[in-house]
Amino acid sequence: MTLLILGLVIFLGVHSVRIFAEVWRTQMRARLGDNGWKGAYTLLSIAGFAMLIYGFGQARQAPVLLWPAMGWTRHLAALLILLAFVLLTAAYVPGNGIKAKVHHPMILGVKVWALAHLLSNNTLADLLLFGGFLLWSVFDFRAARARDRAAGTVYPPGSLVPTLVTVAVGIVAYGAFAFWGHWALIGVKPFG
Repeated sequence: MTLLILGLVIFLGVHSVRIFAEVWRTQMRARLGDNGWKGAYTLLSIAGFAMLIYGFGQARQAPVLLWPAMGWTRHLAALLILLAFVLLTAAYVPGNGIKAKVHHPMILGVKVWALAHLLSNNTLADLLLFGGFLLWSVFDFRAARARDRAAGTVYPPGSLVPTLVTVAVGIVAYGAFAFWGHWALIGVKPFG
């Protein structure tokens, strides 16, 4: 569990610099240069991510149950994860209406993903991992929206075709991950 917590602190800590220390971030980027900053950010992110994955895998070997499992939550989680995939896709498809409306679809996708996993899982490791990501995404979304307001950012309106492409790609990616990728990468079959 220690490695999971350490990995979360490092990974989410690195990703929280813009939330809690924007001035320090700007100073460090000036001091290290863009490539130096990006290199340090990437190395710390990879190290934290590797630790949290390994730590979560270890914690799954001896789970600490917090509440009884409820079957209906898996169905709700499946629907929420579909929404999360569409939101994640919206971050990358230019000109879609979803991004025009919510402005930061990737952060919202992470929020929905974390909430879905919190609802459908019942161990201490799940609470730490998904609860950590949910908390981070709430703060990050607020900070991103505040930066948008301060900068006067205006998002262009989306159009129908890119929005339909976003939804279609999100659904296909969801299907591939739900029926193959989750088992291949995580070792858990969401529908089986």
